[in-house]
Amino acid sequence: QVQLVESGGGLGQAGDSLRLSCAASGGTFNGYPVGWFRQAPGKEREFVAAISWSGSSTRYADSVKGRFTISRDNAKNTVYLQMNSLKPEDTAVYYCAARGRWTGIGTMKYEYNYWGQGTQVTVSS
Repeated sequence: QVQLVESGGGLGQAGDSLRLSCAASGGTFNGYPVGWFRQAPGKEREFVAAISWSGSSTRYADSVKGRFTISRDNAKNTVYLQMNSLKPEDTAVYYCAARGRWTGIGTMKYEYNYWGQGTQVTVSS
């Protein structure tokens, strides 16, 4: 069982940068592919980015490609989402999630077994 804790959300203006962190609490991230999703008010939770368990492969939603970077430090049991050139439409609650151990990278919500509680990101224009 993996318990996930997000941090790093907050307020920003268009063009700002924020870095989100997702830590594995009470366990290890070793072997788990991790993804970031987000949910804006009144909208479905959507895929943002994902990283393989080794860190060698990544995937991004078209809406964030070139602006967001996902990375991981398995020694620190932490996955990061660096968000640059933020836009008001990036405003949402951001969730990290983990797939089953030693599985492939995923972009769909149903592929993920473990979820954090979410962290709010608000970007003003």
